Amino acid sequence: MKLLFQCFVVFASLIYCFSGEPVPSCIKWCNKSSLEQKKCLALKAAVPGICACVQKPDTKECLQAIKDGNADAITLDGGDIYEAGLINYNLHPIIAEDYGENDANCYYAVAVVKKGTGFSFKELKGKKSCHTGLGKSAGWNVPIGVLISYGLLAWNGTSEETIESAVSRFFSASCVPGADKELYPRLCQQCKKNCVRSHDEPYYDYEGALQCLKDGKGDVAFVKHLVAQGADKDEYELLCEDGTRKPINEYKSCFLARVPAHAVVTRKDTDLAVQIWKYLEEAGQKFPNLFKSSYYGGKNLMFKDSTVKLIKAPENMNSFFYLGAKYTSIIRSLTKTSDQKESRSTHSTIKWCYISHFEKNKCDAWSIASADDQGNAKIDCVKGDSVEDCVGMIMRKEADAVTMDGGYIFSAGACGLVPVMSEVYEGDCSVPGKTGSYYAVAVVRKDSGLTWETLKGKKSCHTAFGRTAGWNIPMGIIAKDVGNCSFMDYFIKSCAPGADKNSKLCSLCRGSGLDPENKCSASGSEMFYGYSGAFRCLAEGVGDVAFVKQTTIPENTDGRNPADWAKNLKSSDYMLLCYNGQQKTAAPSDYVNCNLAQTAAHAVMTRPESRNDVVWFLKEQQEKFGKNGSEKESFQMFKSETKDLLFKDSTLCLSEIPPDQNYKNFLSEEYYNAILGLKKCSQTADIWKACTFHTCQQS
Repeated sequence: MKLLFQCFVVFASLIYCFSGEPVPSCIKWCNKSSLEQKKCLALKAAVPGICACVQKPDTKECLQAIKDGNADAITLDGGDIYEAGLINYNLHPIIAEDYGENDANCYYAVAVVKKGTGFSFKELKGKKSCHTGLGKSAGWNVPIGVLISYGLLAWNGTSEETIESAVSRFFSASCVPGADKELYPRLCQQCKKNCVRSHDEPYYDYEGALQCLKDGKGDVAFVKHLVAQGADKDEYELLCEDGTRKPINEYKSCFLARVPAHAVVTRKDTDLAVQIWKYLEEAGQKFPNLFKSSYYGGKNLMFKDSTVKLIKAPENMNSFFYLGAKYTSIIRSLTKTSDQKESRSTHSTIKWCYISHFEKNKCDAWSIASADDQGNAKIDCVKGDSVEDCVGMIMRKEADAVTMDGGYIFSAGACGLVPVMSEVYEGDCSVPGKTGSYYAVAVVRKDSGLTWETLKGKKSCHTAFGRTAGWNIPMGIIAKDVGNCSFMDYFIKSCAPGADKNSKLCSLCRGSGLDPENKCSASGSEMFYGYSGAFRCLAEGVGDVAFVKQTTIPENTDGRNPADWAKNLKSSDYMLLCYNGQQKTAAPSDYVNCNLAQTAAHAVMTRPESRNDVVWFLKEQQEKFGKNGSEKESFQMFKSETKDLLFKDSTLCLSEIPPDQNYKNFLSEEYYNAILGLKKCSQTADIWKACTFHTCQQS
């Protein structure tokens, strides 16, 4: 692992350069109050480019207007970004607010109280509360989610009562702008005017909620950390989750959650996103009040007043990548039904993501085998175009789980997914907490005469772009050897499925032989994808070297793989290339002494809130269909029609990863830092760029 760290760390400071984009045209901005409308009209007059300032009564009306094309953009907080990203609107965040210094494009959700009032966070029941708005991040989703998670707020799910009803029972009186004052009068009891979710209600938003506290209408205000930093901050304190109180300026050690910054959302339209970005860039230079609201009689109009600048999001950004799995799980916890509160029932199903025709066949067979006596299957099979596509589907709750290698774990973990079960390849499966590992190796034909030092200018075969043994480890070593990012040109031609299809990294790929669109796809639709695919690329003489794992040669030679391309291959015709030692080459069996690195095993990834369900399901399934399963005659989880379908065929069992071991720990700190350096040096997987866009996910 030290070798890996040395290979990559030198590249950690390298970044991308972006080219210019088209000049913006006219856009329509949606506003939720007369004060916002006033500011928008001033902006329109000062900086041409806004066709219309469209006023709507609330956020949902604006979302509908943008979806229908009657408006183009609005700035939203995290809770509304989640709502906007759902299928009924399908809007996308394109620009984030940045609050400067260490806070960057995240903020802290905090509970503010008057100093000396004498109660703790765990004693909030029966108190009066001030909220920024129904469904907003710091003012509703985070505090209510935390109260539920600690068991302080009893709620059994929406099938018994709404979350608004439960909150109205918990607090004696509240101001929750946007609540239905007819159905939940307590939630609007402390509001000053009409309890609407806009600046027409004086206690709406951060400043409004704090004013509610100042006016004595509430005992606690749920806001962001910056709102209470004024001259009178010594009159207030923060409630910490552990039951203590701290001064306002100690918010970094006394907060409820870190929340992604507010963001501008629009329809999924690249040209429109460019227009909006270019316009706001110009507005930032020509309109001094873009991040100021007092001149128009309000606070946080169009943008938060604490905004220092705006940052453009990656083109592939969506609301789930932007918010991250942890925050979206908080929002989902507020919409759960009663049966979701209990442990998984025997009739519930796990949605497993597959990425190829052969994986579909195996998954369907698994689904049939898993059915109970009543015919209820315990697994549903859902298709993703790639592992990265599966990550997005899991975050959107269209899928629940998928197995992936360390390179993909790096990206999925950055998005907030968690590793829950590790493949184990050797040793005693009965040892609790045992996790597997494997060796990354470089394979060449025995008669090639190649060594590691003579690979430059040759043709290379990779399992996939961004995967551990097939890309991250070998290319990291090469990057260290060449000393700069020119390692991308080290090989004359390559097949690295998942890379840019128009680049030479895809020039050796063949696709499926049927659809040219499949060429170089990071799925089984590309015949050179994965361990066996990369080895096939070498075996058929397409490439000179294949970067795979130590078991790839024995699994595909000496009659162990019946496929036409492999059935006559002999392991004795291949050898391993050794790196950084006296030994130059070695037999395939000598991988312990001749490898590029030892790395963490493949693992099953899921959403944080689905961890227990997925672990329970997989433990039950491998008792039936594992290597020594009671029903292995009907189906085998770790055996494939071709190779490594759903799980690696060399897997002996799955072992639970401890809940306190996050993806960084699972991969090891050295490998994590190593791949981080490589990501910044080479063309980066889009999903990683999207999920590390804001600092909440990076911490």
